[in-house]
Amino acid sequence: MRIGSHELANRLFVAPMAGVTDRPFRQLCKKLGAGYAVSEMAASNPKLWASEKTSRRLNHDGEAEPKAVQLAGADPEMLVEAARFNVARGAQVIDINMGCPAKKVCNVACGSALLKDEALVARILHAVVAAVGVPVTLKFRTGWDPQHRNALAIARLAEQAGIAMLTLHGRTRACGYGGRAEHDTIAAVKRAVRIPVVANGDIDSPEKARAVLAATGADAVMIGRAAQGRPWIFREIDHFLRTGAHLPPPTVAEARALLLAHLDDHYRFYGEHLGVRTARKHIHWYTRQLEGGTEFCDRMNALDSTAEQARAVDRFLTQHAARHLRLAYAGASPTLH
Repeated sequence: MRIGSHELANRLFVAPMAGVTDRPFRQLCKKLGAGYAVSEMAASNPKLWASEKTSRRLNHDGEAEPKAVQLAGADPEMLVEAARFNVARGAQVIDINMGCPAKKVCNVACGSALLKDEALVARILHAVVAAVGVPVTLKFRTGWDPQHRNALAIARLAEQAGIAMLTLHGRTRACGYGGRAEHDTIAAVKRAVRIPVVANGDIDSPEKARAVLAATGADAVMIGRAAQGRPWIFREIDHFLRTGAHLPPPTVAEARALLLAHLDDHYRFYGEHLGVRTARKHIHWYTRQLEGGTEFCDRMNALDSTAEQARAVDRFLTQHAARHLRLAYAGASPTLH
């Protein structure tokens, strides 16, 4: 699997998720078997580039290559300027977001709202591709709503514009994350274009990844929500696709070591005040399936220092590690063995 001149380790990608796929999380997923990861969505408006939030989202210091930045916007000139700015800062791939279903994004005609204006889509893609010397990719949805599916038209426009790769979430904007992903639409897009196509949506197990690749003919799969609190899903899928066999689920002891290392990187990235607060969701995702996990998170959320938070996590997981449990998942629902 290649994106431009970049050869990837495998065809398992980490989906860009706002508030989740920061540099520490991307790095962890790559260490645990992901072949590629895209940054959180960053605004193309230059007035926001100096903000702490946007600067952090564009921070790829020390990250395994290729470094991919996702941009959101509806103005071709702003997106061109943002793409050039990020390439100058080390971005090796620019990804254009036309898939985000969030109201605050769509209400300003960005994300998946752009799918309603195919002429504007074409102008944006042609402009950004022409402006930078790195691969430009596109993430999009199957349409605005079930009555207005235009994934095939968007895919053909993208190919004509010189887009290097397509990632298609198999739902319309109106569907949000409900219902089942339209893998048949992804298959139709794959048949319609010659550039790589990545399937996204509802991939939460090794078996599902294999089935989606077979059903769609996609070149790769992108995994989002299923990796929350389960970053080792990438090595599980990679091993299964290569061998047809399952890796044993991680022990709680191993999960403890991974989470503590993740927290250390997270705290150093965000600092004390933000670090303790932004880490809470990750801790919840890791511990929610363990006995007493909900109560532990309620108590942990009252802690205001990173040191206290890390010690609480260490104590809680050490207690469970003594029981020699493994974390196994049936689809998206975790179970203990």
